[in-house]
Amino acid sequence: MTITPICGSLDASVRVPGSKSLTNRALVLAALAEGQTTLVNASRGDDSRDLAGALRALGIGVVVDDAGTITVQGGGGRMPHTGVEVHAGLGGTTARFLIALACTGHGEYLIDAAPRMRQRPVGDLIQALGQLGAQIESTDGHLPVRVRARGLSGGRAVVSGEVSSQFLSALLLVAPTARAPVELIVTGHLGSRPYVDMTLATLAAFGIEVERDAYTRFVVTPSSYRTPGTFVVEGDASAASYFFAAPAIAGGRVRVEGIGRASRQGDIGFVDVLARMGCTIDEDDRGIGVACDGAPLGIDVDLSDMPDTAQTLAVMAPFASGPTTVRGIASARLKECDRVQAVCEELRKLGADVVERPDGLIVTPGNQLRGGLVKTYDDHRMAMAFALIGLRVPGVVIENPACVTKSFPGYFEQLERLCRD
Repeated sequence: MTITPICGSLDASVRVPGSKSLTNRALVLAALAEGQTTLVNASRGDDSRDLAGALRALGIGVVVDDAGTITVQGGGGRMPHTGVEVHAGLGGTTARFLIALACTGHGEYLIDAAPRMRQRPVGDLIQALGQLGAQIESTDGHLPVRVRARGLSGGRAVVSGEVSSQFLSALLLVAPTARAPVELIVTGHLGSRPYVDMTLATLAAFGIEVERDAYTRFVVTPSSYRTPGTFVVEGDASAASYFFAAPAIAGGRVRVEGIGRASRQGDIGFVDVLARMGCTIDEDDRGIGVACDGAPLGIDVDLSDMPDTAQTLAVMAPFASGPTTVRGIASARLKECDRVQAVCEELRKLGADVVERPDGLIVTPGNQLRGGLVKTYDDHRMAMAFALIGLRVPGVVIENPACVTKSFPGYFEQLERLCRD
């Protein structure tokens, strides 16, 4: 797909889909709750659809419509079907949450995924679940895994925070089903902490309270999940980051409706990064607008709490007035692709001056960018981020644009409307 540069500057309003991260957490909790839960404005991306399909395979009643509403008939902590294979597709939360969820059942389950997800680690999660009484077989801590479930006994489990906060979130989501209290001890530096906060907030919406000592210790007592009846999913802050960044590349103003600073999603903090770069932010309860007149400022920033915005910032950096350094994103090397290496390679291909570092990158502006074919590595965030360069630079072609269906099926249509408004 060739991106058409815009003429003039932006002046538009867009609405992003529901948060994939919130949708997937709410889906798991709705499946464990007694009674019916309706998710409104749920993500329509592949990851959430794959999780919904896996829940159906486990015997949970799940109905998905095209308007972003998902109705879940919870099993009250029971997985009605056993002896089944469920497929997680390419989703990290999908796969890791399913492994933990399967351990709450009674019977045997096989969890598998797409080839790239098979390369992503789950060993720390398997070890922690084993300490809580689960029996899981895997090959070197990767998918596929076989779960011989008999419910979780509870107790104390140690989990590393170094690789992915999704391991801790998966444990927290299922801990209330255990027969005895669960104590989770986190070792190492826990990245993406706002995602853990999101997990705790979603648990609270389903009646589960968690005792905690900062991000190092969490205690959950056996509890029943209570459906809130209706769970409204916020707009996706990660998806919004692309539209927030567009004015810094193309000039003008873009307002994103349906998401505000009170969001439970950590990636809303990207707005503060843009403010540091000289963008003007205006907001109310219904949305956030970002405007930029001239080149944004270069910045040195640690994105360890919001690594999914790193690609967005990286594609802005060649248009800045000074160097931009991104730190704290070593975990991004274990996502849909090695995002640090991939971003550096594709930026260089378009003429940018980039230095790759173990935990990030440095982009120095000054080189004239050129068009070219951007390899996406089947990574939705590579496709969405690099398309923004095409708003200013002619000839940018996005390989396999369909990969954006993982989280944002209508992204390119929204981007086209952005440029028409």
